Amino acid sequence: MQLIDFILHVDVHLRDFVAQYGVAVYALLFAIIFVETGLVIMPFLPGDSLLFIVGALCGADLMSLSLALLVMAVAAIVGDQVNYSIGHYFGPKVFQWEDSRFFNRAAFDKAHAFYEKYGGITIVLARFMPFIRTFVPFVAGVAAMTRSKFTAYNVSGGLFWVLSLTLAGYFFGNLPFVQTHLSKIIWAMILVPGLITLVGAWRARGKA
Repeated sequence: MQLIDFILHVDVHLRDFVAQYGVAVYALLFAIIFVETGLVIMPFLPGDSLLFIVGALCGADLMSLSLALLVMAVAAIVGDQVNYSIGHYFGPKVFQWEDSRFFNRAAFDKAHAFYEKYGGITIVLARFMPFIRTFVPFVAGVAAMTRSKFTAYNVSGGLFWVLSLTLAGYFFGNLPFVQTHLSKIIWAMILVPGLITLVGAWRARGKA
């Protein structure tokens, strides 16, 4: 329940943390974003809403914008890189026996081909999709996507994700209308991307 409360009221909790611990907030930000992007067992931590709120706090001169951007961008890039490495390391070990029930050579080859062809845009777009962004780099590693290609899109996608949402919070997060409806905006940032993903998956399944 405390985690759910933190996610839904991240603006209040983060503001209180800044007031109480000061610069330690940057370590907290790094930890949250790194864990959310780097460990497949923690896909429910705040991402988009956290970046927006951090931008708003920077706009209110409670935090340093440049330092926040640097810390969060590094955490996002390193997190995805670690997630990819975990999938790349454990994937072959899980699928090492081609006649096992865990391995399907045709499915693996299709996944590898998909990530080689479309993996770049998938990695970038997944940054803006809660839950999905945690699993995409892991699957890219399992599917043996070329590391150099993954790294290039990981860096560009991570920078775009952090910069766009944090700067949106910086410029618009303290407007009276936004402050009045902030809880609804946080809900929208959680639910809307998830609904879009579900609809897309449902339509893809229907076509299949």
